Amino acid sequence: MTTPTTTQDTFLVQLTDLHIREPGRLAYGRIDTASYLRQAVQSVLGLPQQPGAVVVTGDLTDFGRAAEYEHLAQLLAPLTMPVYLMPGNHDDRDQLRKSFPDHAYLGTGDDTAGFIQYSVRVGALRLLALDTCVPGASHGTLCEKRLGWLEAQLDACRDEPVVVAMHHPPFTTLIGHMDEIGLLQGTDALEALIARHKNVERVICGHLHRAIDVRFGGTIASTSPAPAHQVCLDLAPGAASAWTLEPPAFRVHAWSPRSGRLVTHLAASGRFE
Repeated sequence: MTTPTTTQDTFLVQLTDLHIREPGRLAYGRIDTASYLRQAVQSVLGLPQQPGAVVVTGDLTDFGRAAEYEHLAQLLAPLTMPVYLMPGNHDDRDQLRKSFPDHAYLGTGDDTAGFIQYSVRVGALRLLALDTCVPGASHGTLCEKRLGWLEAQLDACRDEPVVVAMHHPPFTTLIGHMDEIGLLQGTDALEALIARHKNVERVICGHLHRAIDVRFGGTIASTSPAPAHQVCLDLAPGAASAWTLEPPAFRVHAWSPRSGRLVTHLAASGRFE
């Protein structure tokens, strides 16, 4: 792999699973996700090294409604760097495009069968966003068309360090109720594809509301905590679905040309003084 010519470090922040409701409405009738997102935004702005971009890996809203996306836009407005949005199983692709018309990377859907997939440059990194969503379903899938798009993009950027972003993680977590609604099709093909491209530094995912890391396709695949509620850590077979208000956090993916490696940090959301 050719080392990028830039001499600057690159920082990419990953937020995920925001589950924003309309103003005044609570997720699950109990969680003010908007206040938690405000806290996360301020934490990002308070980082000593400002990121080149923020990527939000799905479940931007709770029901994919226009009023929820309008509220989301207001909450994200203080961020001064580019923000790249991705759909999750709680989102609506068409409404996402309508609500963020200035986000041209979301496309029109005409050339990708409606999927939201894109390639953008963030400093020295190439960010490839992969759509895993199935309308009306909680689980994810990767069909031949989506994987074909990814293969073409990876072939075109063999000399760049790549981060592949997706909502549903392509690996088993042992949290049974979440694995049942994980990526149910295309995992083997994706892993084989990633393994053929040694410049893929990370596969970053959402959906799990926890920090999880696993070896995948010769690289590292990971999930990130959410700004508000987290999925309970219970690895017992048949464990019931449950969430908890553990301390929230987000990921900071840092590329240094000095090491030629991507290092991932877990950053706390909130003030700790």
